Amino acid sequence: MTRALTQRQAELLTRLEALFLAEGFGHLTLDDVAARLHCSKSTLYALAGSKEQLAVRVVGRYFKGAAERIEKRIAGLGDVRARIGSYLAGAAEELSKASAAFIADVSDFPPTRATYERNARAAAERIKSFIQDGVDLHVFREVHATLFAEMAGLLIEGIQTGVLTKRAGVSHSEAFTALGELLLDGLQRTGASPEE
Repeated sequence: MTRALTQRQAELLTRLEALFLAEGFGHLTLDDVAARLHCSKSTLYALAGSKEQLAVRVVGRYFKGAAERIEKRIAGLGDVRARIGSYLAGAAEELSKASAAFIADVSDFPPTRATYERNARAAAERIKSFIQDGVDLHVFREVHATLFAEMAGLLIEGIQTGVLTKRAGVSHSEAFTALGELLLDGLQRTGASPEE
């Protein structure tokens, strides 16, 4: 069982998350982090036993918080098309908080990459559920929901890693908007207008 965080520890994690999102974490030592946050290394060790474990904790916290904020954003949306659009817009907004250095560091460090991959799989599952709901409600045409969700998951991964946005010369927000359009247009029932 994990001990509850003190208010100071929670504040430090918030500041640490902001630092890592802005600058990445691969180049920072625990001494650097302690100096930047104006705390002792022992205070950091109370949060995690090493810099690597601290990175895993902060990256996990970021993705968990992002998922919670996105879920709040879509709560109560009855229209499955609106849910998909809002979900992807939320993902774009959350990703805009992360610097290229942070994304690169997450990708380069296997334990944080594993956290990222779990998050990407969860996003694909969430999109799959939206697609299946749309098919069941006859809002979307009959499709292989798992296949569509996996394709969307690969595109999300390409956006999150920056590979797709760099190749296309677009922002993350533009890429997520295009993904939403691609999904919604591809799922639309033949002869149906988006407003129906």
